[in-house]
Amino acid sequence: MDLALLRTFVTVHRAGSFTRAAALLGLSQPAVTSQIRALERQLGRPLFLRQARGVTPTTIGDELAHRAAPHLDALVEITESGLDEESGSRTLHLAGPPEFTAIRALPALTALIPQGISLRASFGNAEQTLEGLASGHHDLAITTARPRGGLLTATALCDEEHVLVASPRWAARIGPGLLRRKGPSVLQELPVVEVHESLPLVARYWAAVFDTSPATTGTVVAPDLRAVQQAVVAGAGLAVLPRYLCEEALAQGAMVALLDPPVPPLRTYFLAVRSGTLALPLIARAQDWLLRAAADWS
Repeated sequence: MDLALLRTFVTVHRAGSFTRAAALLGLSQPAVTSQIRALERQLGRPLFLRQARGVTPTTIGDELAHRAAPHLDALVEITESGLDEESGSRTLHLAGPPEFTAIRALPALTALIPQGISLRASFGNAEQTLEGLASGHHDLAITTARPRGGLLTATALCDEEHVLVASPRWAARIGPGLLRRKGPSVLQELPVVEVHESLPLVARYWAAVFDTSPATTGTVVAPDLRAVQQAVVAGAGLAVLPRYLCEEALAQGAMVALLDPPVPPLRTYFLAVRSGTLALPLIARAQDWLLRAAADWS
């Protein structure tokens, strides 16, 4: 049985689509279709059920993938290990949210540079980074959404705590203890700084802590949490920020935490890869390094 046909088959099985598999393999869709048909003729059994949106493996297809994929991944590991030793530099393509990638992930991965690894970073939201990962544009993605399906696999990286903050001037207008006693109604007159018009961080905080939705709109909207942080320090209003991003400003008194709930809202980050690619030393090394670094993040 042709190993190239098996490799195409496993890629289609993981991608759930001839079109997406073709992009990952660098082939045309007709070429992928032809290879799958050739393999089906060799086996005398259908491997996929064609549907309007992609393909679904038959039971024979699932069995073949289960048996073949680990061996193909091992062959890729052998090949890539050899290339890794021979080439002076390997490049890791990383994608993730701009703030977390810049402040957490990239500084941690720079320790790999003396080992001959180069880094290329792309920024985007969860949907964008997972789509880019699935299409083969990235090797490793940091995302707040756990991917579904068999093409991508994810490992929990860390949790971030969200904090409701404002500048000292706005905090003084509320007064100590008033928010805890009267609830979020006392915040309605405060301007809100957010990353999107839908107020994703504020809405999540309100739901988790106050069990309600915010009755407000954004006064300042900037699609980068670092810009949100600076606007809050400058006195623009209140915001919900990850603690890692605002803890220095809190310690310096440049902003104030308006509330300290018993159970603070958390958001989980995941490390996502295409299934089977952790067999590649470069990607496995980067993931392991980030997981070890995350153990010290609070």
